[in-house]
Amino acid sequence: MLDLKYVIDNLAGVKAKLSTRGGDFSYLDQLVVLQNERKNIILEVENLKAKRNELSKLIGEYKRQQKDTTSIFEQVNGLGDSIKTLDLNLNKIDQEILSILENTPNIPDETTPIGASETDNLEIKKYLEPTKFNFEPLDHVALGQNLNIIDFESAAKITGTRFSVLKGLGARLERALINFMSDLHVYTHNYTEVIPPYIVNADSLYATGQFPKFKEDVFKVGNNEWYLNPTAEVPTINIYRDMILELNQLPIRHCAFTTAFRSEAGSAGRDTRGLLRQHQFNKVELIKITTPESSDAEHEAMLLDACKVLELLKLPYRVVTLCTYDLGFVMRKTYDIEVWLPGQNTYREIASISNAGDYQARRANIRFKREKAGKTQYVHTLNGSGLAVGRTLIAVLENYQKQDGTIEVPEVLIPYMKVEKIT
Repeated sequence: MLDLKYVIDNLAGVKAKLSTRGGDFSYLDQLVVLQNERKNIILEVENLKAKRNELSKLIGEYKRQQKDTTSIFEQVNGLGDSIKTLDLNLNKIDQEILSILENTPNIPDETTPIGASETDNLEIKKYLEPTKFNFEPLDHVALGQNLNIIDFESAAKITGTRFSVLKGLGARLERALINFMSDLHVYTHNYTEVIPPYIVNADSLYATGQFPKFKEDVFKVGNNEWYLNPTAEVPTINIYRDMILELNQLPIRHCAFTTAFRSEAGSAGRDTRGLLRQHQFNKVELIKITTPESSDAEHEAMLLDACKVLELLKLPYRVVTLCTYDLGFVMRKTYDIEVWLPGQNTYREIASISNAGDYQARRANIRFKREKAGKTQYVHTLNGSGLAVGRTLIAVLENYQKQDGTIEVPEVLIPYMKVEKIT
């Protein structure tokens, strides 16, 4: 969340920057009112406590002089009741301030382009030209069903819509992509591999910004305060929740494989065909925890690491910088990597590489010290897909299809697949 002091001290500028996201942020003015009320209550409580202490000393003197202390006790009790009432009011104000901050998005970075729609996203890189065919290419749904490697009907029977069963070489391709991506990031890009729990608690989801704003997007597990992991960012960042790290521990770089689960609330009718927007999908996620001064450089490096996956697979892609309108709630800057899908004749997002600054660290209480006796600072957190496995599978099927309906296996995947063609 945002720093209360920073917001109040820079209120006009903060509102102006947040307004580029779209929406009215005039409600932030209430923070000034609430903070003033809070200061006045604290001052009043301190004064009442000082009076109570004076009266308490007077009781001792009265007792030594064998005077009646009844009226003094009544005054002390009255002051105590007033202090309790003020403490309750203070707690209420603190909750109001917290609620405002919890529901306010991150301030866009200075380098994030200002825009009013996704059409204002800025293309900054393109790799290879879109794949051309001398025949009418099929989409991954038709290819998968013709090759008997993707089964949507069985998944619908087992669970419901927007699930899938991968079979045979389809299942092997998914596994090959997971292993290939993980090996690349661990052995070449020097990330430390983790496989975190697939179930997370409410505190973890709050720490990374999913709660309370996006609670409806997460699947709840039974009667516990447990939820299915929506992205590896959640459990991996929470490894360090409530910790103070030493400077020599940073940057922390993790590569995390998880199966992710999302209810996709509000997305009915949008990208629901095939594997594009499933309730359950696999991801190889990149997560970094770093110092503020190295945050931007680590962000750029993470983008290159994710792009390398597509370059080794020889898949056409482009990179766009998301404008303020399209920026995620928690993030200050995001690059989207969009892969070319011949079946849709367009680029589709396959990874978001994002920098949250200290927004998540404040919620998760992750800090670091530059010196042993020095003050603590909040870390910066970054995350990005490296990549979304299901969408990479779509891209391989559609870009490597042959006229006879078979799929050529990308060269880097042959050692994992043990075959050169999916037939």
